[in-house]
Amino acid sequence: MEMHERISLATALLREARYPIALTGAGISTPSGIPDFRSEGSGLWERVDSTQVASFSGFRSRPDAFYRWIRPMVQMVTSASPNAAHRAIAEMEKNGRLRAVITQNIDNLHTRAGSHRVIELHGHFRTATCIRCYQSVGGTIVIDFLQNQEGVPICPGCGGVLKPDIVLMGEQLPYAAAQAALSEARRCDVMLIAGTSLLVEPAASLPVLAQKCGARLILVNLQPTEMDQVADVVVNEDVAVVLPLLAASVSRVQ
Repeated sequence: MEMHERISLATALLREARYPIALTGAGISTPSGIPDFRSEGSGLWERVDSTQVASFSGFRSRPDAFYRWIRPMVQMVTSASPNAAHRAIAEMEKNGRLRAVITQNIDNLHTRAGSHRVIELHGHFRTATCIRCYQSVGGTIVIDFLQNQEGVPICPGCGGVLKPDIVLMGEQLPYAAAQAALSEARRCDVMLIAGTSLLVEPAASLPVLAQKCGARLILVNLQPTEMDQVADVVVNEDVAVVLPLLAASVSRVQ
């Protein structure tokens, strides 16, 4: 089946849906220049031992190693711009074709593209928390520090180490975001899954939950996933190409 035929099928599902939502992963941001964690040759996990650097226990014992690893990513995220895929998701929400976006990304690009209801499963850089006194501060403190200084950002209140409010290995997902994602997965009747390999739990279980509750699945990802065999529509192409075409198609006057 040709790509345009698959887009037509996806268009029909979204037009008929009462409560469609999207689930996105790192692949939706790679066209913006932000590498994912697992792709061979470019994945961020290839450069470090993630259990030592990107885990909460590793952060507590060696925050300096974490910040050396995260500094280039922060610089990439802050300089990146939303791409055509982010804008297409925002356009579909604006036109009533999506009700919410659940994302595994921490780059804030969905919001910057214009999406309003964004559920960030893995947190964000907009705030940071002191691991000693638990004071919450604006994330610009950490971002400005990483862009201009070496070392570890310190809490202005007690002098403890500041940790950005992103989810590290060994940490629970933010409760409110996790509950909202489960609620949306149960409620939706169509889930548009874009730019995710569906290998990371618990996000990978959300399409399974949605399908068990009666939802239809549209899967757009450059590489095949384990859900391809059960999804209603699968498009293994570039999200930055497919999603704008899909957004234009669902918005076209019938």
